[in-house]
Amino acid sequence: MTAGGPLTVVEFTDPACPWAWGSEPKFRWLRAALDGRPARWRRVFGILFDDDDDPAPDPDAEAAWYHRYIADIAEHTGAPYAPRLRWVARSSWPSSLAAKAAEAQGAGVAASVLRRLRETTFVLGTPADRVETVLDAVTGVPGLDHARLSRDLVSAPVRSAVRRDWAETREPFPEVLTVTGPGPHPGRAKEVGERHRFALPTLVFTGPAGRAVVPGWRELGEYVDAAERVAPGVRLRGTRLTAAELLERHRSVTGPDLALLAVSAGAPPGAVRVDGAGGPVWLHPSEAATHPALRG
Repeated sequence: MTAGGPLTVVEFTDPACPWAWGSEPKFRWLRAALDGRPARWRRVFGILFDDDDDPAPDPDAEAAWYHRYIADIAEHTGAPYAPRLRWVARSSWPSSLAAKAAEAQGAGVAASVLRRLRETTFVLGTPADRVETVLDAVTGVPGLDHARLSRDLVSAPVRSAVRRDWAETREPFPEVLTVTGPGPHPGRAKEVGERHRFALPTLVFTGPAGRAVVPGWRELGEYVDAAERVAPGVRLRGTRLTAAELLERHRSVTGPDLALLAVSAGAPPGAVRVDGAGGPVWLHPSEAATHPALRG
């Protein structure tokens, strides 16, 4: 997408958010529909798990509870999830710093890094929540300068950028403070201590005709309507790809990806299948060669 232009999309997200993981097929559709248009998409990392959160008194019980929570969300999203969650992410900072740092290496690399980081939770069940495990998880991402990422994610400018994301997420617009229905995740702003933050995920569309906020778990049509309402000259139309083309583009796809984005829901030819609860993830062979789910 080109920078600037009549439409800006701001995505509030977190690598470990199960609703964001489940929404990724719709966001892939939207990004593809906007590709080549005068539009800008910006990710804001909201820090779902903060460094100053109190540790769980029983980490194993917390992990079992959160695994059930992810499974309940997957009933709505259709997204696969790990058969077992080994622990709940201790902090969103390391993965968010890496995802933010990767943006300096291009949109494609950044998307692949973020996908790998999501998959540590929702495919592996071992969230990347330390610098060392983050860097291990993204080893082999095509086009990634791994040495540069290892420097950048601990740099002051990247930490400042994510700190700004943290603050922006905790300044929700008035219209999301009182959202009610429809369920299961209407996107009402969450109370965090004495503040509120945008629910994750939330998309904010801004254009010549104003602003539209689409929070929580929503149908694709609501995002399309919001974009076309604030940018009246924009008409979003999706193009379905073959399963092979979709895998070539994204390198990692799920059943919901195929159902929404491909001409056929069948497995991509030549893909490497990684089974999880709720369905498999299919990896491009070159992605599988370095993916942490298939190492050793």
